[in-house]
Amino acid sequence: MTRGARAVVLCPDIRSIRYDLDSAERLAEAEGLALAIGVVIAHAAVLPVRQMQPNTLFGSGQVENIAIWCEQHQAELVIVDGALTPIQQRNLEDRLKRKVIDRTGLILEIFGERAATAEGRLQVELAHLDYQQSRLVRSWTHLERQRGGFGFLGGPGETQIEADRRMIRQRMGKLRRDLEQVKKTRTLHRDRRGRAPWPVVALVGYTNAGKSTLFNRLTGAEVMAEDLLFATLDPTMRAIGLPGVEKVILSDTVGFISDLPTQLVAAFRATLEEVTAADVICHVRDMANPSHAAQKKQVLDVLADLGVVDGETGTSSIPILEVWNKCDLLAADDLAELREAATGQPAVMLSAATGEGIDLLEAELARLLTGEAREVSLLLPVSDGRRLAWLHAHGEVISDEDGGASEEGPFRRITVRLNPKELGQFASIS
Repeated sequence: MTRGARAVVLCPDIRSIRYDLDSAERLAEAEGLALAIGVVIAHAAVLPVRQMQPNTLFGSGQVENIAIWCEQHQAELVIVDGALTPIQQRNLEDRLKRKVIDRTGLILEIFGERAATAEGRLQVELAHLDYQQSRLVRSWTHLERQRGGFGFLGGPGETQIEADRRMIRQRMGKLRRDLEQVKKTRTLHRDRRGRAPWPVVALVGYTNAGKSTLFNRLTGAEVMAEDLLFATLDPTMRAIGLPGVEKVILSDTVGFISDLPTQLVAAFRATLEEVTAADVICHVRDMANPSHAAQKKQVLDVLADLGVVDGETGTSSIPILEVWNKCDLLAADDLAELREAATGQPAVMLSAATGEGIDLLEAELARLLTGEAREVSLLLPVSDGRRLAWLHAHGEVISDEDGGASEEGPFRRITVRLNPKELGQFASIS
């Protein structure tokens, strides 16, 4: 897809489908996806569809209107915010004489451009091949059929399309094997982090909710953070300090979106599973977006698919702290109403862009991470420098005083606050 291409963006409003977002909000999101890939939106419209047409999705009159819009606005691309079958896509391209892509194809374009790591590129390529294999069209009239056998009596060989599909299947098989190795590597890394004393906080949320801006604010990193859908794709981890917690690993994950293509959910599962190893999940929400309630549902649905949230009860196996972001964009009345709603909830109001409320978030995260901590009194020989140093480095030392002496030498009596994870780590130190 050429950056700067002029496009007509269409949002089909199909009567038989129940949507989480209304048609205007879905059209705005489709425009945001198009802008994220550098497309110029020449025209955008919601098209009501009473009955889906198997050959073109839209009715014949609507297809004619789309063709007129393309001519009027000199558009070379048509983006349909919905799923098109291969036949529908091909027929629309034949009638409109323009390139047509659906929602899945558009998101794959964005992911393909944004993937920066080797793992991200593997995941995107696998999803793209899975999407493309049913959309192969014959591109070579001169290679309509490859002959099999010898001479003129040789039987027909495989068609060019069959050869392409075979090559795609072989490539997908290799990608799956490579991703399985990535999954094993990620599992080893998670196990290693699990043996380490540092807790993990994962940022999740709808795309463009401000996760990367918040990540940069907390860590001082320079992860790409723009007002774009899917501004960042590859997960990033950094160490931060919190009040009473010396070191915390903060993880920024890929943003979620409604109707995320199934190919991408499958391909990015290894990345998304990083969330399952977190000690606390920060659900970052864009409270200035009128669709924030529907966006919350989409995020919780993905977390339920990962097994973090119970789909029926809504309870979570990992503490979830809601971060109500972009409060600086709210009117005074809306802000007061939101403050009242936040009372008694596991939620922190802030603005990642201005930094207002960040101290409240850090204090709340520290409280959640040390909530199960308890005071323990330990008598350790002064000669045991390794364990003494570990306690000072990883626990909240309340007192460190003389513990007397014995035939083995002098002792120190240390009272320290440790959570269960840290106690386990301390017990394993020889």
